[in-house]
Amino acid sequence: MAISRVSFGVMLFVAMIISIVLPSAQAQAPAPAPSSSDGTSIDQGIAYVLMLLALVLTYLIHPLDASSPISFF
Repeated sequence: MAISRVSFGVMLFVAMIISIVLPSAQAQAPAPAPSSSDGTSIDQGIAYVLMLLALVLTYLIHPLDASSPISFF
């Protein structure tokens, strides 16, 4: 049962990565606009990636924590 949950989590993670990468690889972007970025868009992109990573790790670790015989609450 635990193996199926872990494999489901891994498949879900791979599916999310593929769904993010593939549409951007196929899109034909127009000519780039003049560079007027002050770096906030880069910071925001990094923040989104870190939040997604934290969410995925939370859902992968939670089943392991729930099956632990030690209860803190």
